[in-house]
Amino acid sequence: MSIPELVVASRNQHKIEEIRQILADLPLKVVGVAEIADLPEIVEDGRTFKANAVKKAVETAKALNRMAIADDSGLTVDVLNGEPGVLSARYAGVHGNDQANNEKLLLKMRDVPWEKRNAQFHCVIALAEPDGNVTVCTGVCEGKIGYQPRGTNGFGYDPLFVIPEYGQTFAELGPEIKNQISHRAKALAQLKGVLREKFGC
Repeated sequence: MSIPELVVASRNQHKIEEIRQILADLPLKVVGVAEIADLPEIVEDGRTFKANAVKKAVETAKALNRMAIADDSGLTVDVLNGEPGVLSARYAGVHGNDQANNEKLLLKMRDVPWEKRNAQFHCVIALAEPDGNVTVCTGVCEGKIGYQPRGTNGFGYDPLFVIPEYGQTFAELGPEIKNQISHRAKALAQLKGVLREKFGC
């Protein structure tokens, strides 16, 4: 009996690897969309994380005629009225330029005192089946924005996102702890329950 495949509608290898690690105890093969097909880039024009995740998952599932998940996640900062939000990956103008995004965020917050540097990482994961059925899972992680990048693990805003209980950034904590407490870990924990029910495992 072949192992079911779960397609991740992303070309972000960091994200795919993180999902693979968190779902490692399920009898599923997690593959990035680029590993199996050369699909056109899906335009993320939704105004919410949920809208973008659902769109990516549904379009990928239909194009490949197989089950797909899509994650849309990002950072919201209280004092910036929710910025960067759905624009997290392209906050500085170029998609995926982590250094530029971090520099822009630090510049905007240069005069903000520690007690007002509250922020949240949000993750919405949509599981879509070829018949159009969609399940949505969500996760939120509370933290603060540090004054300078710290740590070498992770990606995106991880070097700036401080978890107060640990006094360290996601980039300092490393995958062992991050993959237990992060926004994505929480959303994937919900997804695990859905997948276990679906596959009886």
